[in-house]
Amino acid sequence: MANYHYDEAGNMAAYFVISVLVIILLPVTLSSLASVSSKRPELDNGCQCTPCIQRRADVRKHQRGSLLRPKFTPKALLITVGWAAVAFLSFKAAHAEIETKVYNPFEILAIGTGATEKEIKSRFKELSRIYHPDKVKATINETVEDIANRFVDITKAYKSLTDETIRRNWELFGHPDGRQEVSMGIALPKWVIEGKNNIWVLGVYGILFGGALPMFVGRWWFGNRQKTKDGINAKTAAAFFKALTDNSGMKEVISALGQAYRWETTWVGTAVGLEELEKQIDEKMGDQWREVKDLVAPDGKCEGTKQRALVLLYAHFLRLKINDEALKQEQAKLLLQSPMLLNALLGISAARSWLTPTLMVMRLHAYVTQALLPGKTVAPQAQLPGFDGDADEPEGKDLASFISRLEDNGDIRKTEARKAVEGWSQLDVVDMSFKVIGERLVTPSAIVFLLVKLRLRQPLQSESPSSVSEKSAKAIREDREKDDKFLNSRKDAEDIEGATPVWAHAPHWPGLRKPGWWLVLADDKSNRIVVPPMKISDVPASSPGKERDYRSYKLQFQAPPNVGLFTWKVYLVSDTLVGEELCRDISLKIDDISALNAEEQPAEDEISDPEEDSLAGQMAAMRGGTVKRTAAPEDSEDESSTDEEQHGDDSSDSD
Repeated sequence: MANYHYDEAGNMAAYFVISVLVIILLPVTLSSLASVSSKRPELDNGCQCTPCIQRRADVRKHQRGSLLRPKFTPKALLITVGWAAVAFLSFKAAHAEIETKVYNPFEILAIGTGATEKEIKSRFKELSRIYHPDKVKATINETVEDIANRFVDITKAYKSLTDETIRRNWELFGHPDGRQEVSMGIALPKWVIEGKNNIWVLGVYGILFGGALPMFVGRWWFGNRQKTKDGINAKTAAAFFKALTDNSGMKEVISALGQAYRWETTWVGTAVGLEELEKQIDEKMGDQWREVKDLVAPDGKCEGTKQRALVLLYAHFLRLKINDEALKQEQAKLLLQSPMLLNALLGISAARSWLTPTLMVMRLHAYVTQALLPGKTVAPQAQLPGFDGDADEPEGKDLASFISRLEDNGDIRKTEARKAVEGWSQLDVVDMSFKVIGERLVTPSAIVFLLVKLRLRQPLQSESPSSVSEKSAKAIREDREKDDKFLNSRKDAEDIEGATPVWAHAPHWPGLRKPGWWLVLADDKSNRIVVPPMKISDVPASSPGKERDYRSYKLQFQAPPNVGLFTWKVYLVSDTLVGEELCRDISLKIDDISALNAEEQPAEDEISDPEEDSLAGQMAAMRGGTVKRTAAPEDSEDESSTDEEQHGDDSSDSD
């Protein structure tokens, strides 16, 4: 029969807790280290102007923290506490006293294992004279029971080595008294199951499994139900649907964005300096500011979260300085959240195939990034260091001529402006065409690909990049093979070697920003989008000495079912730099299938009529359709006559 006992010293419980913690912490720690090493960006690539370098340094400091104020995320803190608990429990278990005694009569009698029976008896008599209960007096450290038990152990050890029966029990079962009860340890301290602690243990179980666990699952479940697939609140998505129309302009898009922060952001406490910021905004914008507030809150009550978000957003547009550190952090949080909200707004507009609001949302990305007032025509130099949105627009919009003018005038801002222009991301379209896999013409309802080849060119670049038409015949043939391979792949962007992230010129953005563009195929005559927009990034820089210094992107859609010539526009809108936008006309000719050669036309399926004696043939005959007649066998008449003759002979014989 087993004898169960609880872990009084807590050693077994320590081993159990260590095992559970290691099983959980080891994969979590490895995944965290892998994600940190893979997500740590290279911050030296990109714009080299002083404001951008300082901004990237601030981001690096925020990510890594400092020696006095290290950066700890909740996940990292939990991992650290978990490994600290493992270390403490391991130390405790390593220095714990383990009471596992093996019965050894030689050790009790303090003699060697090779002692003879005579030596054993002599040793027993010697110990009896010393430790017999009648000869030992009880003391403070040793009671009468301890003295008696010690003499009993000496007697059992002596009999284990001299008595045959007791010695056999010791050899077989490891104890002179024979088979002992099996002792099973439970890795729980005894106080957990003591009657006086029942109420506390049940209370803890009730709080964990009856309160905390359902609350955690409920928050996760209902929190996910309140979010859309774009990660925004369902109420925000509903407000976006109501705010947009097919002719919505920049003001309507900004008002929709301002309303979204009512459900997307929760701020606690009063904002110090918010009223002063609003006064500065009112002085700079005047009636335009009041118009924006009326659009965000048509009821005339622009207060609370909506007012706070709107003030911080327009303070960023006007590049107003914020002295309060808490308010500055709130503004950074608001700005970093804006791309997700604008992407959701873009998805709603694109789902309705509205061109105008879609372009407005795309352009607003760049205005937010460069901290420029949306809807206002600004010069390109307003995005350069040392210039603001109130700068006068030059005669030409060429940045190269503007830099030359600064250098000729000896302007002190020329150095930083040149550095910014050298890191400018100006898109260059190498080629743009419609392709159908395996076909030279586009037929109705065919699967068409818009193949766009792009590269980046610096405004100060003097040498003109080579075009596709200037390449040799061999290079053109190789490019066609690569294009065909890319069109048959599942990727939207062609693979390139050695792609490293290049950070855009964005000195006013509170984080890192990669240059990106939106690719849209639209019909501006009907204000409709033909294909939903696609986000492209990692466009390579032009390299005159390289044959293929561009990257291909494709946009897949189904051709119209009608024959004719469709004139559309391709928009390439930057999400980082204001004004960096390309618009190209493109035509798609849909030819009738008869224009294909005989070899190119699909083979027609030849379906013969069903046979007359089949089930399909009988059903077709009932419907009045044509069926294939079954030819009668040639020897059928001979067989029938032979049968009749045989039948006649049989009848005559019977007569």
